[in-house]
This record gives sequence, structure tokens and C-alpha cells, in this order.
Amino acid sequence: MKHKTFLWFVLPSSLAMLLFIFFPLVSIVVQSLHVAHDQVIVSVENCTLFGCTQSTMIDQEATEALRQGAPLGRFAGLTTYLDRGHLAVGEVAQAWNGAQGWRDFGSQMLNLPFYKAMAFTLTFTFIVTPLTIIFGFIIAVAVNSAAKRIRGPLIFFSLLPMIITPLVGSLILFWMIDARGIIGSALQALAGNPELSVKASTPMMWIMLMVYGVWHTAPFAFIVYYAGLQTVNTDTLESAMIDGASRWQRIRYVVLPHLLPLTTFIALIQLMDNFRVFEPIVSFAASAHATSLSWAIYNDLGGETRQLSSAAATSVLTVLGVAILLSPVLVRTWRDFGRR
Repeated sequence: MKHKTFLWFVLPSSLAMLLFIFFPLVSIVVQSLHVAHDQVIVSVENCTLFGCTQSTMIDQEATEALRQGAPLGRFAGLTTYLDRGHLAVGEVAQAWNGAQGWRDFGSQMLNLPFYKAMAFTLTFTFIVTPLTIIFGFIIAVAVNSAAKRIRGPLIFFSLLPMIITPLVGSLILFWMIDARGIIGSALQALAGNPELSVKASTPMMWIMLMVYGVWHTAPFAFIVYYAGLQTVNTDTLESAMIDGASRWQRIRYVVLPHLLPLTTFIALIQLMDNFRVFEPIVSFAASAHATSLSWAIYNDLGGETRQLSSAAATSVLTVLGVAILLSPVLVRTWRDFGRR
């Protein structure tokens, strides 16, 4: 392909990436380096028949003039990144010096909002991602092995969790785990404790959030693997059968190597999606038990006082976290590509 033709070919997508990815990212980085202006306080003398008193009040005009002169706010550098709501450098150093062992240090770290959100985010990502890949592959193999006349309904029901709107799907599960729901009642019966509540238990709420994560995302892995199974060389499979290879051996030595590039693709997508977990926490009203980085951004942007710089700093840290997570997979993919 000629360079000019290639340039015109990639120009629309490049412009879209600049407009919707690069420029917003630069804007967020710039916003994270600024904080809101301090309100201008002035002293006012109030005099009455009994004497004069001094009081303070906010000078609205001067404060508004500051905001109009510098809409981004006051430049603060990395102050927002280092404060207690984010990396909490001072608090971490204090916890490290005063901790009585690793367990005490870890418990103190989990009291800090950023590290508490990071703990759940990483746990959710590293548990849901491999389970999604495993269950997606198992479902794909099972559907591919089923009789052709029932594959259509099986595919439809397998894709149903992904078709349902995430908010609706999580609300359905939220009602099911209620004490009056089918799952909540079953857990109470199994435990022999009528007072058992999933919504009141942090470990059980984490488990339910991860169950929902796997349930909702496994269909994506299934449909990718199912499409990949249609491209497996049948001659190779037949040769393996003639040589006496069992079903597990055919899957291990023929199917899995063939689907390895798809596994890498699914892992990349799921790592990005799971690291940005947000909807289940809101739908399950689980913020008292679990918070994520995306939820922290949402929390900073909500309410009467919007903390734009805090939300921007958390967004930048989230992007960096995604980049760090994806780097091993991307490096391996690059090496595999270079060997060809």
C-alpha cells in the first residue's frame, strides 16, 4: 500500500482517537494539576449603639473574579496526587513507621480511601478476568459440541447476560440476594441463620459482586472462543483422533494453542473493563462494603461540591493502572509478533 493511500486510510480513525482519547486525556492531566480557588475572605466592621464588632465574610465579587481570570483554578502541581484522598504519601510513611508488622500496616493502608478502592479493584480484576476466560471457553466448547439443532437456543441463552443492560442485570441479582429473594432465602436456610444478610456482610458482598462480574462478562469470552473454534483445522483434529489422542489431549495440544491469540485479546479487553468496575457497586448499593477507582471518580463529581481536581487525579491514576496491567500482555504480544 502506498504511503499516501495508507495516510488517507488511517486519517479518520487517527482524528477520532485524537478528538475522543488524546485531547480529553491531556485535559484531565491539566485539570489534576489545579485546585479550586480559595474563597476571598474580607473583614467587615459592624457598628451599633453599643460599639463596633469585627466579622468576616466571603467577598463574592473577588472570588468570582479569580474564577473568571483562571477557570482551571489555582496551580497546585502534584499536591492532589499526594494528599490523603489519593497516594497519601505522608500517611503511608507514618503507617510504615508506626506499624507493628505487615498485618497492621495493611489494615492501616485499607483505611485510606485510595488504597481501599485499589484493593477491591485489583481483587475484582484478578479474580473475574481468569474466571471469565475459563467459563467462556468451557461454554464455547460445550455449545460447539452440542447437536446443531439446539445450538441456536444455546447460543441465545449463553449471550443473554451480555444482552441485558448491566444496570438491569445487577439490579435483578441485587433483588435475588435480598433476605426475601431466592438466593438470600436459600443462603439463610443453608446456614441455619434467619438473620443472615448478604448485604450486611463485606466478604459476601465482594463475592456477589464478582459473581455478577463473571456472569455478565463470560458471554463475551464465549462468543469470541466459539467463533475461534469454527476455524480450528479439522484435519489436525482428525489426525489426533486417529493417533489415539483423548478429548482433553486434543483440546490441550490442538485447540488451546490455536486459540491463544484470542485468549490474549480477551484478556486485554477484560483487564481494561474489570479495572473500571463501577455499575455493580452502584446497583448493589455496595459502597459501604466495596469502592473502586471508578466509583471514587463518580463520588468526587457528585454532590453539591464537585471536586474536579480530585476526580481528574483519580482518573489519571486509573489510566496509569490500566497501562501497568496491560503492559505484560502487550510486551508478550509484541515479542510473539516479532518472532514471526
